[in-house]
Amino acid sequence: NISESFIVRSNISLAELARRIGTSPQSLSAKMKRESFTISDLDTIADAVGATFTRRFILYNGEEV
Repeated sequence: NISESFIVRSNISLAELARRIGTSPQSLSAKMKRESFTISDLDTIADAVGATFTRRFILYNGEEV
C-alpha cells in the first residue's frame, strides 16, 4: 500500500505527489486511508516518483510466480 513512509522515501510531499498525478492532496490522502488504489493508480504513482511498481504472487512456500 501507499503510506506516508513511501512518500517520505520518495523525497516528495503529499501535495507534490497529488499534483503530479492530477488529483488533490485531500483525495490522495483519503485513498491512502482507505487503501483503495487501483493497479492503474499505483502505476501512475510509480511513474510520478520515478519508481517501478511490480505485482507478483508468492506461494505458501515462498516461491515467486
